Amino acid sequence: MVPLAPEACVDPTTTLQAVQAWPMEDQLEFVFRLWDQLLDSGWRPEVTDDLKAELNRRLAAYEADPTNVRTWEQVLERVRRPQ
Repeated sequence: MVPLAPEACVDPTTTLQAVQAWPMEDQLEFVFRLWDQLLDSGWRPEVTDDLKAELNRRLAAYEADPTNVRTWEQVLERVRRPQ
């Protein structure tokens, strides 16, 4: 990996401000790609007690009514819908 010149480095606040100016779809693509890069580099999110409880709640809701689900396409449509 070649080190970047100091003037090429951007702090997270400046990066976030730049990303916020992008269209929402580009912001989501950036987030998805960043998340994938983190996982590819070996990072794993901590499974907290709160997260376990939420996953158990969702699993119980699914088991109670397996027909009450959304496809990935429906989720994306909802996220991308103008508010």
